[in-house]
Amino acid sequence: MNNPNLTNQLVSKVEGSTLILERVFQAPRELVFKAFSEAEHLKHWWGPKGWTLPVCNVDFRPGGTWHYCMKCEDKNQGDFYGMESWGKAFYQEITAPEQIVYRDCFSDAEGNIAENMPQMMVTLDFIEQDGKTKLVNTAKYASPEALQTVIDMGMIPGITQTFENLDVHLEKLQQSN
Repeated sequence: MNNPNLTNQLVSKVEGSTLILERVFQAPRELVFKAFSEAEHLKHWWGPKGWTLPVCNVDFRPGGTWHYCMKCEDKNQGDFYGMESWGKAFYQEITAPEQIVYRDCFSDAEGNIAENMPQMMVTLDFIEQDGKTKLVNTAKYASPEALQTVIDMGMIPGITQTFENLDVHLEKLQQSN
């Protein structure tokens, strides 16, 4: 992947009930890992364009949780404007700065899991590449149908925009140092 034009491209592939996303970030692995593990970083980039993270409670440790709310603040997004989307993650394994494993669920404001919505087991692998970081996000769903549900909800464009937001955040962090 030496072509700089391909560096920031999201590569996605579906294998049965598993979605694999790969993307290279122009930042050291420790910084990218930190962006995924601390609330003060997540608040700046998590969510698609036009969405904010007004609630972001992170207890980053195995057995800990991340409870958050994404809210659409962009009036140009029509029916989505004002909408809230709550999620809750349950951290299973953390190996800094190489890997984070968590169960990701839709939830409500109180943190109750939405049992009627797909859940996924996510493994984030942070791979050092000459001062850059290759992120491999592997999400396993209960079934191919559950995966298709989130794809139909716009998850691929949403995560693409989220990672673009992360690019901007990482660039700002590196410029301020």
